[in-house]
Order: sequence, then C-alpha cells, then structure tokens
Amino acid sequence: MSRSERLFELLQALRRHRRPVSGKVLAQETGVSIRTLYRDIASLQAQGAMIEGEPGVGYVLKPGFLLPPLMFPPEELEALVLGSRWVAERADHQLRDAAISALARIAAVLPAELRVELDTAALLVGPGEQTPPERVELSVLRAAIRTERRLSMIYRDAAGEVSQRTIWPFALAFFDHVRVLVGWCELRQDFRHFRTDRISQAETLQDRYPRRRQALLKHWRETQGIPEREV
Repeated sequence: MSRSERLFELLQALRRHRRPVSGKVLAQETGVSIRTLYRDIASLQAQGAMIEGEPGVGYVLKPGFLLPPLMFPPEELEALVLGSRWVAERADHQLRDAAISALARIAAVLPAELRVELDTAALLVGPGEQTPPERVELSVLRAAIRTERRLSMIYRDAAGEVSQRTIWPFALAFFDHVRVLVGWCELRQDFRHFRTDRISQAETLQDRYPRRRQALLKHWRETQGIPEREV
C-alpha cells in the first residue's frame, strides 16, 4: 500500500469513530505499526486535518476536513479515462477492477466541474482481437516482477516443445492479441520472451534475483534497440 493510500485509509478509520480511539486500535485497523501510525497522524495534521489527541489518550477527527482536490487539465483527464478504459477492456480481470477503482478514487476528489469532464469523456476503446486464454494468473507474474523474485515455470514454445524454466521476470507487455513476459532465462543465459498463454505452471520462488529490475530493463532495452520512455 502506498503512503497516499495509507493516509486515506487512516482518515476513513478516524471517520468511523465518533469518540476518541486509541492508536493501537487505529494501527490494527489500518494494518501498520504504531510508529508508522504516529507518523501518519502527524502528516495528516500537517496537511490541515483537525486530529485531536495524543499517544496514550486517543485520537478523534473533527468534521470538515477533506484531502486537497486534484486538478487536471482536460487533456490529462481524457488520458486517464482512455487509459483506464483500455486497461478495463484489454487487461486481465484484476487490472480491470483496479483501473475502475482507481478512476473512481480520482473522481471522488475532483472539483464538481472536473467531475463532469471525467464523466462525459467521449474517448472510447474499440473492440480488439480475442486473446488466447491463460492457464496462470497474470497477478502471479506481476507480483514476481514487482518483488524481483525468481520465477519457476513450465513453458511450451511455438513448436510444442515443453521445458522447465527459471527466469528473472522484469516486464510484462500487453499487445492487442497476446501478452508477453520478458525475463532473463537461466537456462539460455539470455533475455527471452514468453507468451503468457503458453505458460502452464508458474511458481514464485523465495529468493530474489541478483540484479535490480530497472537495471535488467535498461539492459534489455539496449539489446533490443528500444529507446527509454518518459514514463
């Protein structure tokens, strides 16, 4: 959970309690340590939240505090809507739900006039090619990438040959008709690309791979002649 999400969850927890609530209870409800909770309360107070109380006594949020509204020019709002609609249409169901939820969170804190712009955005995503069904959850692959863990998998190549691979996954590419996992293959001692619909089993191993994900991505871009992106 990011820091902004953590602060939002803390605000929601405080709003649920009309009477002073102890730091221990708030820490349990938000899933953080008591030290992190005290830091987060101080951060909210610095942003203007009227949180009264102190350690050992309890905390209460006075009514009337909202997070500062987000401001976007029309083009940025259209980009957010179009990107979210593309993910909802073309990605796996976990990312689809996340895209819808993220857009709803943004809409909830927009000023009224920008909320209208968001709700009436006229950029649509047309139907794409049907992607082959996957036998493994893409969330497993994304988690291995995010945590820089080695991945053991059973893979069937285009010729139908089946092999066991251990790779260092560092990117997942979404195309209209297929999804591709990019990683360093220990068997081939080189970068390899794996269609996710040809992965029949995948297990995230406990140990991290020895290089950082960003370093692998940079090296791969150089070998493929792919320029660096701004985002």
